[in-house]
Amino acid sequence: MRTASSKPRSPAPDPSGQDRSTRNLVLVVDIPDSPPVVANPPPTVRVGRRSLVVLAGLPGAGKSTALGKLRADASISALDSEQVRARLREVLPDRLPYRYYRPVVHLAHRTRIVWFCLTAPGPVVAHEPATRATTRALLVVFGWLSGRQRVLVWLHADPRDALAGQQQRGRLIRRTSFQRHVQRADRMHRRLRGGAVPRGWQRVHLLTRDDVAPGLRLDVRA
Repeated sequence: MRTASSKPRSPAPDPSGQDRSTRNLVLVVDIPDSPPVVANPPPTVRVGRRSLVVLAGLPGAGKSTALGKLRADASISALDSEQVRARLREVLPDRLPYRYYRPVVHLAHRTRIVWFCLTAPGPVVAHEPATRATTRALLVVFGWLSGRQRVLVWLHADPRDALAGQQQRGRLIRRTSFQRHVQRADRMHRRLRGGAVPRGWQRVHLLTRDDVAPGLRLDVRA
């Protein structure tokens, strides 16, 4: 019995006009959920080599953060009261509350500001809340006696954010003291926004806590 030889049958044409082998392809497109975040560059403050730059504002406003991330194209002296406090903690009993030696820290810190203003060859950058007019006047005297340009960099922060900053750094101040700082800082902020320049200061920069989150850069000119 003979059997007829069978030939492979060609696939029936697709009525849609597409090749069946291409109909099963899946196109995958990777679409990011959000555009890449571009970090803001740190703000730049131009100063002379003979300058006293004061980072001022509420306790917790970001002064220590800005000072810790400070960058400059020349040698600078960065002074923070926390440097004095850390040195004293090494020699004082651990159980001694900070409030008992806080006046010593403040006195030593301001003495260092005077010393560096008189002896440092480059800019001196000092951390001070300076919400009191008397403190600002004292810093003006330091700069004037040492022949330095006085530059005030005021950091504005919402009191709640400043309080959170204190808690984060473990440097809480008394509630009543903080409230007085808030009242004085609010008056100062309104003055600066209105274009006022405090007496004795030659240059003033008004920045926010968010502005200095990436740091601060000094452009030092001769």
